[in-house]
Amino acid sequence: MTVRKLTLMAGIVSGMGLSLGHANPAAAQAYKVDTVHSATVFRVKHMNTSYTYGRFNDITGQFALDEKDAKNSHLDIVVKTESIDTANANRDKHLKGTDFFNAVQYPTISFKSKSVTKSGADTFKVHGDLTLHGVTNPLALTVTRTGAGKDMKGKPVAGFETEFAIKRSDYKMNKMLEGIGDDVKIIVSVEGGQ
Repeated sequence: MTVRKLTLMAGIVSGMGLSLGHANPAAAQAYKVDTVHSATVFRVKHMNTSYTYGRFNDITGQFALDEKDAKNSHLDIVVKTESIDTANANRDKHLKGTDFFNAVQYPTISFKSKSVTKSGADTFKVHGDLTLHGVTNPLALTVTRTGAGKDMKGKPVAGFETEFAIKRSDYKMNKMLEGIGDDVKIIVSVEGGQ
């Protein structure tokens, strides 16, 4: 093939908005979840009287929140069910058992985004799938970017928080619904680094 034909082909490809040998612009830089500075906290009503709070101490994953082009954003969060902590060892043991989380059969709770759109100055609408107790349901989150900067070593860090509610019965956690509420409020606050 002559140089002239190659030049003509490159011009046609360029005119069609395509490129030869050039990658698309890089997606937003992902941050790895910092387990030590992240939290998953939940609240559920006890005996229709007061709220009991708990948390999961092991949260991992990665995320990217691209303010310029939200399509480059994603959330991929995993929580270990075994790490549940309600400040009561006997209750935690019960919650890890087959009546509730069944941590042996279902060792993780996960959220994986499918689409992200910008919804405000620091907020994103995130649609994805929440998998809990072996059941996967769609979930829409409002995610707030809580900050970005550099850590003590000068490396980039960023954070986000989201607050949402689920019904545990939607995830086949049906035990003791008369004594322990169906509605569960959850707050996920994450810091990540590179």
